[in-house]
Amino acid sequence: MNYREVTASREFVARLEHGADWREEIEEFAAREGIDSAWFTAMGAVQDADVWFYDQDDQEYQSVTFEEPLEVASCVGNVSLLDGEHFAHTHVVLSRRSGQALAGHLNAATVFAGELHLRAFDEPLEREHDDVTDLDLWL
Repeated sequence: MNYREVTASREFVARLEHGADWREEIEEFAAREGIDSAWFTAMGAVQDADVWFYDQDDQEYQSVTFEEPLEVASCVGNVSLLDGEHFAHTHVVLSRRSGQALAGHLNAATVFAGELHLRAFDEPLEREHDDVTDLDLWL
């Protein structure tokens, strides 16, 4: 296990802008506030979503697009630097009108309504390429 202790320095609550991109809103907020590492949770609703699933055998993301209103039943993620840019690694559980759950890595989604809780850390975290998984991981 690779780990390090971090100190939480600031904590925010925010409302995501209607019509904006869910993940980009978080990344832009982090950049504006100078937050290079954080943990967040969020909830709300989106008008559509592009969700990724990482195929561990092929070591590449597969995308599924949903062009329908969805509830954001749960959203969790972290903020770190990737190639010098703020990156929000965002996982989500979405629900359809029927109650069917959809889940994965949220690449993009149009915000209908969103509420965010973000805890920023003092220590910056940079994502680096991991040869075993072929992913960019922090620490």
